[in-house]
Amino acid sequence: MTVETIASRVAGCDWAQLRTTLEERGYGTTAPLLTPEQCAELTGLYDQREHFRSRVDMARLRFGVGEYKYFAAPLPPLVATLRAELYRRVVAIANDWMTALRLAPRFPGELGEFLAQCHRTGQVKPTPLMLRYAAGGYNCLHQDLYGEMVFPLQFTLMLSDPARDFDGGEFLLVEQRPRAQSRGDAVAIAQGAAILFATRYRPVAGTRGAYRVNVRHGVSRVGRGSRITLGIIFHDAK
Repeated sequence: MTVETIASRVAGCDWAQLRTTLEERGYGTTAPLLTPEQCAELTGLYDQREHFRSRVDMARLRFGVGEYKYFAAPLPPLVATLRAELYRRVVAIANDWMTALRLAPRFPGELGEFLAQCHRTGQVKPTPLMLRYAAGGYNCLHQDLYGEMVFPLQFTLMLSDPARDFDGGEFLLVEQRPRAQSRGDAVAIAQGAAILFATRYRPVAGTRGAYRVNVRHGVSRVGRGSRITLGIIFHDAK
């Protein structure tokens, strides 16, 4: 599948429905954006060192059990296309969130313009990454913040086949609501599909306007096999 086909698949998603689900539940999932062959192509990059700028052993840092690698620049064409096309589809949501929360940042319509803003603040390192968990692996609840420039939405795409490659390993989201107990969701993602969720917080309608709900994400323990995902974060890192 060419990068043009990926762009068409992204454009073909029901973004109005995805936005509704995002606002109701705090997340939304897409139909598959990548074919199994495309997933295998990306998974095959994982052990090729030249594609990555760094590797993180999660257990060493007490982040969980597993590892992840940040892509080096330039990004592989499939990853770069996904990042640019997905940004274009959610930037309006991001700006509406900033308005609802009465915050100053406004994001430009194209990813390249936003990355230029990141680079002017010293955030120049690419943040798209691949994550791999073996049996027993998991990811503690966290937020992907790498500097003062933070885009409020991000995606995770499932590259493994949950029906064949692993058991467990659900995507976890926990919302910390003001003056209330936290709420959690465990989400299964189909191969090639993506989940859209808040990077740091999201607006929720209240009696006096929107209020801020903090969001953290992680991965539940993998029972069997190997689970590999692609993370699409839009802001770069210092």
